[in-house]
Amino acid sequence: MGRDPNPERPATLAQWEAVFGSPPPPYLSVPFMQKALAYEAQCKASGGLSRGTRRALKRTATGEQVVASNTTGPRPGAQLVREWNGKTYHVQVVEGGFQMDGKAWKSLSAIAKHITGVTWSGPRFFGLNGRPAGRS
Repeated sequence: MGRDPNPERPATLAQWEAVFGSPPPPYLSVPFMQKALAYEAQCKASGGLSRGTRRALKRTATGEQVVASNTTGPRPGAQLVREWNGKTYHVQVVEGGFQMDGKAWKSLSAIAKHITGVTWSGPRFFGLNGRPAGRS
């Protein structure tokens, strides 16, 4: 056999096996493997993909349709403030839901309905989806 045209290939193959636990498909190029290895290192350093993204990827892999959505909502500790009919409402984002006036809520939409008396998109009511929340 002739000399490998890319001297980085043996080291990259060894690194791939160490990271993924099996050899790569034979047709992968060294630059592609290096990018995949860098991405894997980045995922491990930052905690990996979100649960929603992993779930969507599994659905895609099995042929299920995946509806795109904004899965990046406000994080625990965030404060949402909304004025409605002259009154200011403060909502605290907590793990697993929201709090307003000492009461726990599972969704922003439930809070928006409580405040307005009608069904609203909670994220829209609080201005989280990029569209104006409407007039009070």
